[in-house]
Amino acid sequence: MFAPLLEHVEKLGDTTVPQSRSAKKDVRQNAKRRAVNHWRKKRIKAQSKSFLDAITAKDVSLAETEFKSFCSLMDKVSCTSTMHKNTAARRKSRFSRQLRDLKQA
Repeated sequence: MFAPLLEHVEKLGDTTVPQSRSAKKDVRQNAKRRAVNHWRKKRIKAQSKSFLDAITAKDVSLAETEFKSFCSLMDKVSCTSTMHKNTAARRKSRFSRQLRDLKQA
């Protein structure tokens, strides 16, 4: 699942090569964490784009379902170190305001 992202990290290389065993392990762990974080952020961007597309199309039912799945995804990601919980809460609040305005219009 994350193999293409890990290959990209390995191709970039670094000017300093880790010498100790623990430093080599840190490099591997950082590459894996970067790949997972990138994957999670891509999912968030895709979900928020689909919600915003529903808002611009003025489709209330589609926007509600997209908002529900967006909130679920944000709650899952905010439990990890990828995103802070206040950032997730702020984005959910902004999107809920947009959904409320669409319903009132």
